[in-house]
Amino acid sequence: MKKILIANRGEIAIRVMKTAKKMGIKTVAVYSEVDRNAPHVRFADESVCIGEAPSNKSYLLGGKIIEEAKKLNVDGIHPGYGFLSENASFAEEVEKSGLIFIGPKSKSIQMMGDKLAAKEAVKNYNIPMVPGIDKAVTDPIEASKIARQIGFPILIKAAAGGGGKGMRIVEKEAAIEEQMARAISEATSAFGNGAVFIEKYITSPRHIEIQVLADSHGTILHFFERECSIQRRHQKVIEEAPSSILSPELREEMGKAAILVAKSCDYLGAGTVEFLIDKELKFYFLEMNTRLQVEHPVTELISGVDLVEQQIRIACGEALQIKQKDLKINGHALELRVYAEDPLNNFLPSVGNLSTYKIPVGKGIRVDDGFEEGMDIPIYYDPMLSKLIAYGETRIEAIQIMIEAINDYKISGAMTTLPFGKFVCEHEAFRSGNFDTHFVKNYYSAEKLKHEIEEEAKLAALIGLNIYLEEQKQLKIPNTN
Repeated sequence: MKKILIANRGEIAIRVMKTAKKMGIKTVAVYSEVDRNAPHVRFADESVCIGEAPSNKSYLLGGKIIEEAKKLNVDGIHPGYGFLSENASFAEEVEKSGLIFIGPKSKSIQMMGDKLAAKEAVKNYNIPMVPGIDKAVTDPIEASKIARQIGFPILIKAAAGGGGKGMRIVEKEAAIEEQMARAISEATSAFGNGAVFIEKYITSPRHIEIQVLADSHGTILHFFERECSIQRRHQKVIEEAPSSILSPELREEMGKAAILVAKSCDYLGAGTVEFLIDKELKFYFLEMNTRLQVEHPVTELISGVDLVEQQIRIACGEALQIKQKDLKINGHALELRVYAEDPLNNFLPSVGNLSTYKIPVGKGIRVDDGFEEGMDIPIYYDPMLSKLIAYGETRIEAIQIMIEAINDYKISGAMTTLPFGKFVCEHEAFRSGNFDTHFVKNYYSAEKLKHEIEEEAKLAALIGLNIYLEEQKQLKIPNTN
């Protein structure tokens, strides 16, 4: 493979390009009109405009992207994550065009993209699944009957869903009809598919996912777990690897289960198998994400494996040169998604001009980003500015490095999730490892964060005053006040 096109933007486009360049592969960036001067465009060897700012007029135009790739004599297309990364039709079109899709086969994407089809695919492998009904439900009366059988609370979920969309927790039977209607409406709007199903809602769950790699020669490996329980609106904000609650035995058991899930759909490339873990440390299959995950850097840091490089090599038909027995966990890594959101106002988007943007540097700090000082934050795309990753020999060390990195990350012109990240890292529940997906609901409030920010500002002012007075004293300048 001599040249690849990255069908994405921002930090993930740059992330893929860095590995491609390391491998001696030329890169092509695609961009919308609003992204014309974006860093990922300048970082690539070549670039091409694919349309107007809205993603449905640019980054989601699969046919247009393939057309431009063929004009530029590209060998393969890497979809990154989001946009077209889990679009089975796009993967199939790439395959039919004679180009290499750097990802799984379209059949696997389609199978795992439908949660009901995914459950059907893995049920013969004795993988634990959350109690529920494995078919689409539209009738509230039928839903009530199912709920009574499995017990409340229940979770209504979009079959084609993701990112918390089309998902409703129902505590009582009287709320089923209204919550089903909302879930169906949201699923239809978000995915063009209103199918929903019902399963038992696991109270106090942990969200644990397993990274897998599969080549075309029959080898499937797991690269340990990522803890993804710190979420807002069912979407991850902080991830870490490894998890603080998995024993070596449970880790091995979940890793083997993830490999079987990949086997069930004849998987190829990098993928992630997601599980829920309850209070008794029983795990349940949730879904499989057929792409590179946002949080892949934490796995790279603890395993020492460049997952993008492996994606490219597998897509070229190469066999994995790694053995499962050779993979070891080294150290601990945390990732904070730095969103342009206001944590003091229910995490609402906060777009603006990045009048100040200075990333932290130092040992154990990695920043994957696609922004720079002076840039406007586009309103058309996901508001994630960057991924701030901290690595240490121990979990506590990684947490402390993360706190210091947050303090050194200077952004003005937009509110971000940096203060929220610091709040989490300093909270006893997180530091002790005794938390679940309800962390935000149980421990976080805008008032608490605002109080902490105000107290830090007061302390900084006092320190500044003391430094000033000490300097005056040393200079022997009389205080005229």
